[in-house]
Amino acid sequence: MSVLAVSIASVALAEIGDKTQLLSLLLASRYRKPIPIIGAIFLATIVNHALAAWLGVAIADYLTPDILKWVLVVSFVLMAGWILIPDKLDDDETLSNRGPFIASFIAFFIAEVGDKTQIATTMLGAKYHDALMWVVVGTTIGMLLANVPVVLIGKFSANKIPLGLIRKVTAILFVLLAIAAGFGM
Repeated sequence: MSVLAVSIASVALAEIGDKTQLLSLLLASRYRKPIPIIGAIFLATIVNHALAAWLGVAIADYLTPDILKWVLVVSFVLMAGWILIPDKLDDDETLSNRGPFIASFIAFFIAEVGDKTQIATTMLGAKYHDALMWVVVGTTIGMLLANVPVVLIGKFSANKIPLGLIRKVTAILFVLLAIAAGFGM
């Protein structure tokens, strides 16, 4: 698979049911202005994932390509397990006084720090250090694929979304990505 496809799939799958998806739903229901929220998600993701991918490149200098391959395989398997653990989102009232773009940017950037999608981006940056731009582009597209629909349909109840089933299917897809990475696909 191409670097772009792996990056898109990794983050889009990891994001399903994640706290930043819940944050997107919260922001959409609070502000009801999808364009500034989507713009903030885009900008926060690019900044956050560029830093994470750069960190991955720094790590790659100390690891061999074979070790990086197995780090990616293990990270995909761990991601599959992590996805099965539901995220919770604390309602932060300090952001509610800000406009939709500023509040969304700050909240999204902070929520991504140490998140599984940021860790996945770091590992992808380490593995594909020669295609860093495609990692950042792909992980940003993956983030938008997972969150833009949530923002656009934010007026619907989150209780109607079968997150348990979606998490299980997503975990299986991450195991398949781990197998593909293990066989060099």
